[in-house]
Amino acid sequence: MINQVTKDRINSLSEEYRKLVIRHKEAIKEFAISELPEMVYNSNAIENSTLTLEDTEDILIRNQIRTDHEIREIYEAKNLASAIEYLMDNPEKEISVELILKLHKTLLTNIRDEIAGRFRSGKEWVRVGTHIGANPEFVNGFMHDLVRDYNSSNDEYFLKKIAYFHAEFENIHPFGDGNGRIGRLLTNEQLDMLGLPPIIIPNKSKFDEYYPALDEYTKTNKADKLTELFASLLIEALYRRITKLTAKKIIPVADWAKNNGTNLQSATNKAIRGTIPAFRVRGHWMIDGEYRGQVDGN
Repeated sequence: MINQVTKDRINSLSEEYRKLVIRHKEAIKEFAISELPEMVYNSNAIENSTLTLEDTEDILIRNQIRTDHEIREIYEAKNLASAIEYLMDNPEKEISVELILKLHKTLLTNIRDEIAGRFRSGKEWVRVGTHIGANPEFVNGFMHDLVRDYNSSNDEYFLKKIAYFHAEFENIHPFGDGNGRIGRLLTNEQLDMLGLPPIIIPNKSKFDEYYPALDEYTKTNKADKLTELFASLLIEALYRRITKLTAKKIIPVADWAKNNGTNLQSATNKAIRGTIPAFRVRGHWMIDGEYRGQVDGN
């Protein structure tokens, strides 16, 4: 469960970001496009794709394909990018079952056409590790209920709602394939509907943070760890966008620490905790080169 200090920080950064968006709409779209390969790479890598970030950039930006990769992985990169771009170009007002099915069809076209764009049914059981997805007989009803409940107006904190939706979506595992990627795509669409930037769940930390958070929900029906993870990643995403829109020069945290006589490990720990306005680019922590202040909670 996230504390009030974290909520206040998110509220303050969100307000600042939304004001900047009004003045920099074109820049925001360019940022989204530039972040696309890293988003696609991490989401696919979580599902054990062997494509590197450089491979993904070759496919999506330079239209270059290395012959030593499986054709499925190439389609996975292109299709996920197409689904993200569809949402960029067609902003939705709410999550719907129809939207979820459309995104899934886009994701699995030319990969598994026989199941693309439809929920599991009949005898289509699915297992992930030791977890068995919901009985296929009830998947359609579960998904309609999940979407209806999310769209219902209530006073629950927005990140708690989003985290619960994601955890329950993954618990149901409504599709025969592509559940994780669609789930993460929907999380970012929910954030976008609130005027907030997308988060990137890093593949490198999936075993330390993401998977344990999903396991907690499966075992306890609580999404506290996932809410905390989403809060941390959202703060980082807000720092990333705000800094790109306002900073004169962005430098590595390592250089910032050296320039300010700060221990590198201490600076890195602050970046990880979100107590300095740092963010990752290609796995490296970056920050406004002119940042000198302190962040509340430091």
